[in-house]
Order: sequence, then structure tokens, then C-alpha cells
Amino acid sequence: MSKKINQKIVGYKVVNDEPAVEEVSAAEQESNIIQMHEKVSRPESLAGSTYKIKTPLSDHALYLTINDIVLNEGTDHELRRPFEVFINSKNMDHFQWIVALTRVVSAVFRKGGDCTFLVEELKAVFDPQGGYFKPGGKFMPSLVAEIGWAIEDHLQKIGMLKKPEIPEHQQKIMDEKRAEFEGNATAKEEPSDFPANAEVCKKCSVKAVILMDGCMTCLNCGDSKCG
Repeated sequence: MSKKINQKIVGYKVVNDEPAVEEVSAAEQESNIIQMHEKVSRPESLAGSTYKIKTPLSDHALYLTINDIVLNEGTDHELRRPFEVFINSKNMDHFQWIVALTRVVSAVFRKGGDCTFLVEELKAVFDPQGGYFKPGGKFMPSLVAEIGWAIEDHLQKIGMLKKPEIPEHQQKIMDEKRAEFEGNATAKEEPSDFPANAEVCKKCSVKAVILMDGCMTCLNCGDSKCG
């Protein structure tokens, strides 16, 4: 089909179906984004954090180390993701399940995707012998649950979980109630029959266990690790 041109030609361009250079670059950039998956190789060094877990039920603390890997470092798509977990302690009573737990949790981290479900699963584990109270009055249903709390704290620090925020008016009411409770508790406080630094006894659940003659002994029921 012919068309008559009545004006002077001042420029031209070639029309084709090839994508623009900018579009190709954007597509290539999108395809080069590295997501966490099990085939991501471990770098020579990883940054991490170590959390101390000390319970009144054991003489030795657990040290939970979580190492993170940084994906797409230096770009707009930089991500910090947990890569592996290590748990170390002088106490060998729980060696088998600790090794199993670290391997399973590390495998879930390296698998990629949403790994935050681990937190709720671990926090929901209850010890049949009963839990314990941490300094400050926080109750822990089990040692596994406290490991879950430590992992939750780490995921909040790297941005995978959001820390729940309490509304300002609710926080104000809580502070007032806490101050009122602490005032009443101080007024009604009675001297204890056992030392202030005593630990909770596994047998009678009374905070009366002290180190006596090199052995942890309960002053309430007489239970002793040395028999």
C-alpha cells in the first residue's frame, strides 16, 4: 500500500518487536537475584550471634550460635538470612537431641522460604517435669521452648520477624498496674527461709537448692545430686 508524503522528511526510526535495552537489563537483573535455597554454597566466613541460655535446672549454660548469610550483598536486594545453628554446653545429658535439633533447624534454614514457623513449634514444647521461671519472672515451659525464644529474638534482629508493639495507652496502664503490684509486694515481703541465691529443686519445686560441700543440695527436701 503506497502513501503520498506531502511534507519534508526531518527524521526517521526503525520499528521492530525487540525489547528496549532498559527492559532487557531489568529482566537480567531480576533473574540474577539470589534467593535462599539448599544449593547456596557456604562462604568461608559467616557473621552470627551467640545467645546464652541458663536454666535453674542445670549447672551449665547452653550457648546457641546462629550464623547468617548475606545474599545479594551491596545491591538493593540485599538479604540477611539465617544459615546454620550450633549449640554448645559442658552438660552432656542432652547431647543426642541437641545434635539432632541443630541439624534439623540448620537444614530448614538452608532450605529457604519461610522458616519463621520454627519459632512457634519450638516454643510450644513442654517439659513433662515442669518448666521454670527466668530472672524477672518469665516462665519457660521447657529448655527447647527457650531455644525457640532465642531464635525468635534473632529473627527479629535481622528483620524476618516483626516485634509486636503494644499500644501507648495499653503500655501506660500496664506500667501503672506493675508499679502498684510491686509496691504491694514490697510492703508484704516476708523474709525467706532459704538463701536468696538458691535454685529451684527438681523434686519439690522449692527455691532451696544450694552448693553444699561441692554438691547441689536442697535445703527443703534434702535431695542431692551426690545421693
